[in-house]
Amino acid sequence: MSFKKINGSLGVLALIVLWGFHVDYSIGATLELKPKSKIKSKEGSRARGLGDGVAEARLIEIYRMIGSSNIRDALPKAENLVADYPNFQLAQLVYGDLLAARSRPIQSIGDVPPEIAKNGLQNLLDLRAESQLRLSAIKQVPPSEAIPSQFVSLSRRNKHAIAVDTEKARLYLFENTATGTRLLANYYISVGKAGVGKTVEGDQRTPLGVYFITSNLDPKSLKDLYGSGALPVNYPNVLDLRRGKTGSGIWLHGTPSSQFTRAPQATDGCVAVANPDLVRIIRTVEIRTTPVLIGKNLNWVRPDKLASQKKQFSEILQTWTNAKRKGRENELLQFYANDFSAEGKDLKSFSSSLRAELNKTGNKPVSLKDISLIRWTDEAETMVATFGEVLDGEKVGRTVRQYWQHRPGGWKIIYEGLV
Repeated sequence: MSFKKINGSLGVLALIVLWGFHVDYSIGATLELKPKSKIKSKEGSRARGLGDGVAEARLIEIYRMIGSSNIRDALPKAENLVADYPNFQLAQLVYGDLLAARSRPIQSIGDVPPEIAKNGLQNLLDLRAESQLRLSAIKQVPPSEAIPSQFVSLSRRNKHAIAVDTEKARLYLFENTATGTRLLANYYISVGKAGVGKTVEGDQRTPLGVYFITSNLDPKSLKDLYGSGALPVNYPNVLDLRRGKTGSGIWLHGTPSSQFTRAPQATDGCVAVANPDLVRIIRTVEIRTTPVLIGKNLNWVRPDKLASQKKQFSEILQTWTNAKRKGRENELLQFYANDFSAEGKDLKSFSSSLRAELNKTGNKPVSLKDISLIRWTDEAETMVATFGEVLDGEKVGRTVRQYWQHRPGGWKIIYEGLV
């Protein structure tokens, strides 16, 4: 295979990644390497071409060989990788580095003659950044059994959850079961061209906050830009709207057919992952019930460290429920902030509908089921509480979502609505 042929649009720019240092590239349980017996041939690896995380795991195996100065074995593996994933530009770059290393020492990332580098400098810079982010993710694997501290309590209805760490360019997919929440997989991602912290339409930034998947778009209805599908989220959420943020159409989507992955900052505000990874996510998660946490530098903790927060807030919810059960309107309204708003209603308008609701239920006991608590901290402390509300004697009820904020007088409800 000729040098130009394997590099496609990169041409002769496909030189050098990171050689010249030795690192223990142990990849941790969440970034699994497939057994060597399964990647012996191109045919075998092509059969697994749609598997999520496979291409990255093979790339990391090559990195580990390079870190151990095992260039001889790394080269054929890189050749197989680019044959199986010809649109994986970073893999093409690594293959070019290995070819170049046979004739001269590679001193640094992007160690190419200036006259060559200038023809594709931005592409090279993007690939350098992608490479470093992937390596950082391997060296900073979340602690075993840990979860983001924002997931105070996931309910059984949250069968899965997603957390995006924009600083690490990583998406984490969780499974939530009766025995606990465990990390299923994690993937490299791309975010907005202008970074994160979306505030206005068209700013090309990815929003930060707690969101939920709202639908699953048919890939046949999408442009090639979005790859194998798209999962829209509910941006702008309640908090965004209260803060005057604008824009829409924030999706978790795939990549164009010409690119296996995109640069770390390449979207118009969405979160993009490789198509095989997106397929896994789409096949796994449910719409409406799957939370998507998007934050910077997520804090990972063991679930038992969140027990006190869960207990404290569950007690607050129970006190709110007891006031509602007893039909004590004045007592109940003490839980609502003066600047409460929901569906176009301020606190005064809402209190009228609340009074009508209390009269209708006739003080029947109310039970809260499947309580989910997700905390978001920025300039304010916010708790997104989602739960089922069932009147005693009835089999089904309604699903309520409340946004609470910590105010000088304690936690107050700033929004309440049905899901």
